Amino acid sequence: MQKQSASSRTDLINRGPAMLVMGILNVTPDSFADGGKHFIFEQAVQHGLQMIEDGVDIIDIGGESTRPGADRVSEEEEQRRVIPVIRELIGKGAEISIDTMRASTARIAVESGATIVNDVSGGAADARMFSTIAELGCKYTLMHWRGHSKDMNERAKYDNVVQEVISELTFQLDKAIAAGIKRENIILDPGLGFAKDTEHNWEILENLDEFIALGYPVLIGHSRKRFIGGERPDDREEGTLAISQSLIGSGIWAVRVHNVKPHAEMVKR
Repeated sequence: MQKQSASSRTDLINRGPAMLVMGILNVTPDSFADGGKHFIFEQAVQHGLQMIEDGVDIIDIGGESTRPGADRVSEEEEQRRVIPVIRELIGKGAEISIDTMRASTARIAVESGATIVNDVSGGAADARMFSTIAELGCKYTLMHWRGHSKDMNERAKYDNVVQEVISELTFQLDKAIAAGIKRENIILDPGLGFAKDTEHNWEILENLDEFIALGYPVLIGHSRKRFIGGERPDDREEGTLAISQSLIGSGIWAVRVHNVKPHAEMVKR
């Protein structure tokens, strides 16, 4: 595959109304849907190359599981897992997002060629994140988050989940802008499955127009999550596709999914 220029990659991120497909590449032994499948460098690179072949727009590479109950890894281990994979796939022309809550990992990833930092903590896990993103000038996905994986399910308490998530997102958004992150570089994610139960997730999906109305690109990460139903993550693929299909033409910027090919085919036909 021919390597894209920096300008063409930026054009892709800023693309108009067509919904993008972000492919998930977990370089971890313990992620909920695919833990261990791509943990070895060669396996991770091969999966990334397959996603390129399948029509992915952006590959989101993470080295730390955020499944409920997961333990954190050190920043050295996180970087050991992801940075070589990022560098290899950048060399193959891939558009890369780094899935990290750490400013140090974000910096090395962007300096290695990643153009998006996907921070599931929305800047709350690392006080250096906002200033680092402002300095790097890259795109930044700010997700709604109430705490680390160990106890996030205990934090799933809301009177009005849509309004409270919007309020909490806006609070972090204002801090990000005050720290110098450009508005045009921010992407929002309501954080399906993070400190939210099944009812909360569906209520957010039914009211995405309120998130889109905030005026920022919106990323949705619903792939194979428990609220869709089914005993095993693989059992939720049909439901994942159905939700993605319902989002086409809705104004959603991108969907973050495990199985790229059927999504790319569905979005682009």
